[in-house]
Amino acid sequence: MFAVLPTLLTLGNLVCGFGCITFAAKLGPDLTDPKQAMLIAASLIYLAMVFDAFDGSVARLTSQTSEFGAILDSLCDMISFGVAPAFLMLQFTRLFDTPHDLWKEPGSQTQRLLWVIAALFAVCAALRLARFNSETDEEDTHSEFSGLPSPAAASVLASFPIAYILLSRPQDQTSREIFDVLGPMLQLFLPLVTLALAGLMVSRIPYPHAVNHLLRGRRGRSHLIQLVFAAAAIYLLHEVAIPVILCSYAFWAPAKLGWQKLYRWRLHKPEEI
Repeated sequence: MFAVLPTLLTLGNLVCGFGCITFAAKLGPDLTDPKQAMLIAASLIYLAMVFDAFDGSVARLTSQTSEFGAILDSLCDMISFGVAPAFLMLQFTRLFDTPHDLWKEPGSQTQRLLWVIAALFAVCAALRLARFNSETDEEDTHSEFSGLPSPAAASVLASFPIAYILLSRPQDQTSREIFDVLGPMLQLFLPLVTLALAGLMVSRIPYPHAVNHLLRGRRGRSHLIQLVFAAAAIYLLHEVAIPVILCSYAFWAPAKLGWQKLYRWRLHKPEEI
């Protein structure tokens, strides 16, 4: 016996992950152009996050949580937030219509390096999910995570193809100049970002629950003003706002931790004679 609605939501997560791989391979049900296929593939990762966010909540609200649901959820997360974003990164850097010069030569050492980075991301996502299941009980509030959550890491990777496609549709001279600079940079640095995200997933760096931190509970007036200005910035710079915000969440915690350790080291460093 299993809970019908939570299980269907979890399987919806899996279907989105499989759809991401399908469209990234340009074998979707509709033979669309490569940019549209890449956009759909990246968007499906965010839809998978929606299913993943609601299946557990629905199971708890209906008192239908079970070990079966927890195991199924991890298996689906591995596809949607481990394998699918890794494959999306490979397709974006190697098989896109305007690849960066560094990734053009087939069978080169750089392309082998891309495959290794993608495989490491998938491996680290599996380790992250296994550790989460073994260390978390049903009463955990999930107010804080140990290591970068795999959905957050997947969302960072998915944001780069979306930003690239939005930038590739310039409407004026300024937008065209921005694309000429940022477009190749997105393709060049995405593998490095992927490698960093893989390490952050298996780290012990604490990460806050973004939704709980931003939207739940009572906050002061300054918090509301910050959200309003952030929404305005997203509307104004929507082409690059998504990767900037998500990268800030992923890399702010390790940067802050590194700065604190450096400050403590300098504070206790013995004076030179």
